[in-house]
Amino acid sequence: MIDSRKIKDKLFTGLSFIAFIIAITPLAHIIITVIMNGIASVSLEFFVALPEPPGVSGGGIANAIEGSVILVALTLFISFPVGFFSGLYLSEYASRETAEILRGITNVLSGVPSIVIGVFVYAVIVIYYGFSAIAGAVALSIIAIPYITRTTEEALKAIPKHIKEAGLALGLPEWKVNLYLVAGAAKPRILTGVLLALARVIGEAAPLLFTAFGNPFFARSILEPTDALPLLIFNYALSPYPDWHAKAWGAALILIVVVLSINLIVRYHFKKKIKF
Repeated sequence: MIDSRKIKDKLFTGLSFIAFIIAITPLAHIIITVIMNGIASVSLEFFVALPEPPGVSGGGIANAIEGSVILVALTLFISFPVGFFSGLYLSEYASRETAEILRGITNVLSGVPSIVIGVFVYAVIVIYYGFSAIAGAVALSIIAIPYITRTTEEALKAIPKHIKEAGLALGLPEWKVNLYLVAGAAKPRILTGVLLALARVIGEAAPLLFTAFGNPFFARSILEPTDALPLLIFNYALSPYPDWHAKAWGAALILIVVVLSINLIVRYHFKKKIKF
């Protein structure tokens, strides 16, 4: 007699495997395509040289690499304190009703299209002060803050209550208990959220089109326009020059490697340290 349960189990397993293959195929195709088209452009000059004038072969993307580093650093400087203390407030101090309202606002903010955020920062900052790395970092920070906030809140909630109770029993002020004991124990999870937020924003081009704008030279100040890898990819991909197309693929390869590296660090490094 045929066991219908075994048939259903094998059918479910087979469908799950097929769904997994369908889900992973686009990622594999993207990675393979970027590697095949971008690896030829990668060289020492590609990393350390500035771009040549339009139509002239050679040069590199050092300005975009420098700009991405500046933007990521400024974004972290702006978004981490805001996101961390927002998550701390939601976890430890906000009333239930207030927390629900603030979580709803955070969820809505995380769903706002990045290009809308870019237009908003353009209207608030760029119109009055011009294109700059600061404006780009503000736009990216608005994108990153909801992720850091929610991750911090969930990380703090995951800490066993006895850690906080032990600190309070020793006579420590509540703010020290929350900031040093609870947040200290949740540090791996919080850092995981920060890295995931950076992986989210490092590839954003739309908000930077309205804020950082781009710059074919090294940035001399954070108050001046600056380039970034996503901006360079966007501009070079639309150009009529084959050499720029090749460099766009090379920049895409670097961006893919950076994002995948961040995700691997999150998955395999910090996960091992999360022990309560």
